[in-house]
Amino acid sequence: MKRTKINEVLKSEAFGSEVNIKGWVRTKRASKNVAFVAMNDGSCLNNCQIVVDLENFNNDLVSKITTGASLSVTGELVQSQGAGQNVEVNAKDIELYGVADPDEYPLQPKKHSLEFLREKAHLRFRTNTFGAITRVRHAMIFATHKFFNDKGYYNIHTPIITGADAEGAGEMFRVSTLDPKNPPLTEDGEIDYKQDFFGKQTNLTVSGQLEGELAALALSQIYTFGPTFRAENSNTTRHLAEFWMIEPEVAFHDIHDNMDLAEEHLKYSVQYALDNCMEDLQFLSKRLQDEEKSKPQNERSMELIEKLRFVVENDFVRLTYTEAIEILRNSKPNKKKKFQFIIEGFGADLQSEHERYLVEKHFKKPVILTDYPKEIKAFYMKQNDDGKTVRAMDVLFPQIGEIVGGSQREENFDALYSRIKELDIPEEELWWFLETRKFGTVPHSGYGLGFERLMLFVTGMGNIRDVIPFPRTPQNAEF
Repeated sequence: MKRTKINEVLKSEAFGSEVNIKGWVRTKRASKNVAFVAMNDGSCLNNCQIVVDLENFNNDLVSKITTGASLSVTGELVQSQGAGQNVEVNAKDIELYGVADPDEYPLQPKKHSLEFLREKAHLRFRTNTFGAITRVRHAMIFATHKFFNDKGYYNIHTPIITGADAEGAGEMFRVSTLDPKNPPLTEDGEIDYKQDFFGKQTNLTVSGQLEGELAALALSQIYTFGPTFRAENSNTTRHLAEFWMIEPEVAFHDIHDNMDLAEEHLKYSVQYALDNCMEDLQFLSKRLQDEEKSKPQNERSMELIEKLRFVVENDFVRLTYTEAIEILRNSKPNKKKKFQFIIEGFGADLQSEHERYLVEKHFKKPVILTDYPKEIKAFYMKQNDDGKTVRAMDVLFPQIGEIVGGSQREENFDALYSRIKELDIPEEELWWFLETRKFGTVPHSGYGLGFERLMLFVTGMGNIRDVIPFPRTPQNAEF
């Protein structure tokens, strides 16, 4: 008999019909004559209750139906007599696919800490929390592709292995097939990368932007959505070594067009979650509220669904970096030295605490900052006429801080070449990037949206390691 997914069974009113469901046992409780088995197949948050008449099944089979076991159940769909569910299945036939020894299966029906579940990443998908996060993550992936597709953008796959450092940060993972114990050396005693697989030193990419720009300068509007890598030795709740980035690049867009696109994109994604993931969002909201009960009232987060609607319904505040610095410099936390990083004036590199103050305390709205000092931004950003700032933009969200970073790109060959020389970036690594400024250059802009940062915001989770299936962090590549 053809399988029916549990999310479809729970919506059905075809009482008296026969259905087949397959999934994993969440709980079993039994009396003398009957057992009640809660099954879940990942298609939705809720379980389907299976009623097992013990007279119709042998004890050996029933004893193996424990939490974590996998089953195929065929039976009659009936209206539930108990509270909490509308339908249940009276089992007529049960096939046991796989057992789960109760003495060994780690996900017994009790509350588990997120730290414990990170150690069981191969099984944590089976919990309500990570089932909900995974379904929301899929919805956000689909929303991204739908948003750009419906606006006529083309998806471009940019290289994961690259010889260029888009950010100029130097914190990259090296890709090499050379013998690590005895690599070939040049006459100067340096590693001879000409003998390596690609004939040059290569790394895992930190961004698809540079290659994305090449496509945008022919197709007008493109976006990339792929993995990026930073070899940054950071163990914060907001950093990963491997994460996913959404990066649109648009020809003929200036910084204002770029801000408009980012705001529209974020609002669309959040609204898509509200429209399509409400059951999971309500569960995640209750989970967050339960978690924060021990906090003082003034330290608790805004209720999750209210927070998502707040972003959709409010225009983002736009101001320059210079204006933001003045607000921060004169703020009470800065004057009373409550900030960990005190703001002295122009040139300060804003930290998460500053970004969150602007969003959560001062404006109480999402914020877009523009026109940063060129010294703290990447080489490819368009320089302003003041000689001090560049046309950068960062979108700041409540609880997250920076969620989007972007800029109008420097399209002028001489200005870009001068900046590359000024920062001692090897010209031979970026000759192809420079050539786009010689052959039909145009104003263009783009940004990078950290997908896991978006996931933190939409799910209300507090640690970025819990919104990606298999987190890669310092000293951790277990699964």
